[in-house]
Amino acid sequence: MSSSFRPHRHDVLLAVVGLSGGILLWLLGLHLQGNRLFTAPWVCLVPLVVVSGLELLRRTAPQVGLVVGTLAMVADQFTVGNLATVLLFTDLVYAAVLYGKPSAARRIPVTTFLIMVAVTIGFLAWFRNPQALLIGVVTGMISFGPALTGASVRNHRDAAETARLHAEQTALLAEMDRVQAVTAERTRMARELHDVVANHLSAIAVHSTAALSIDKPATSRDALGVIRENSVAGLAEMRRLIKLLRTGGSSEPAASPTLASLDALVEQARTNAASSGLTCTFEDTREEREPLPAPVELAAYRIVQESLTNALKHAAPGPVGVRLDRAGPVLTVEISSVIGERPGPRAPGSGAGLVGMRERVALLGGTIEAGPSVAGDGARIWRVRAELPVTEGTSRT
Repeated sequence: MSSSFRPHRHDVLLAVVGLSGGILLWLLGLHLQGNRLFTAPWVCLVPLVVVSGLELLRRTAPQVGLVVGTLAMVADQFTVGNLATVLLFTDLVYAAVLYGKPSAARRIPVTTFLIMVAVTIGFLAWFRNPQALLIGVVTGMISFGPALTGASVRNHRDAAETARLHAEQTALLAEMDRVQAVTAERTRMARELHDVVANHLSAIAVHSTAALSIDKPATSRDALGVIRENSVAGLAEMRRLIKLLRTGGSSEPAASPTLASLDALVEQARTNAASSGLTCTFEDTREEREPLPAPVELAAYRIVQESLTNALKHAAPGPVGVRLDRAGPVLTVEISSVIGERPGPRAPGSGAGLVGMRERVALLGGTIEAGPSVAGDGARIWRVRAELPVTEGTSRT
């Protein structure tokens, strides 16, 4: 037999106990009524056996159990009756509402209520005495009462299931939010680590290659000086990031770079790029120089820093220009360098810097363009142009 039609062990126990109790009442001669069509006491055992067997279907086929049980209950009224039959029938009504289809669970309480009212009115009209009301009360106790109880239990069960599903969905959404937060934090940390360290390491790589490839004491001394300067600066940046990670500070370091630090950044790039034939210039054409939101200033600084790093790695000898401008609520950052071949050493690039710049700009709701273009004099240049909104609602990076 399929497991879906196998009776539950509690239903089997209920059927056995009900049948045993009914037989005990029959042996003791405890009947509910007399002067019936079938006066032989043993006849009341037939509805008892039927109703007891239907208890095995109370979960798997509750509506079938209720229909057949109702017929057995009606048949029991023509016998001397048995209390166990009545009690088992009330459980069939309860089970039909609790385990039946939703439509049946809504229909059965209404139907039993109407039956209770109809029986009360009918017997009251027939007997025309107050005792007829007791028949209606008994009818309600064995039909409407169990149905109402089953509906109440089912509503509580459905509410508990809904609450459980809601809790699971809430936990799932919380886990998804946690994963997204961790992913976003890892991305931010990777972007920050790349931005603050790549510039120094690129300078170290270029100048160490120059020191090894050009056998001139003066060149080697200059290269070693630049290497030492960038090593110290890189270590300081690394210590700052490690301290931030250990202490679990805010989403950005307390001493975030600002636009006021661009002069020093360009000067450092000018020193690092001198041996490669690059001349770095900085032009700030903004009419208003008041401080901007911290995320905007940090993003602009990192874009300039990464662009200068890329110029040190890849640009041909020539000018590297950095320009700031502001038109209304938009800050424009533009960096240009010459495209071409150069004899000096180059540092390898991974492309992560461009990805980081695009991520920073996207978080602020701005736009960025990076690619080759032609200057006014016909020279091919690599231009990075970012437009950053400077409104107060700017998102943090």
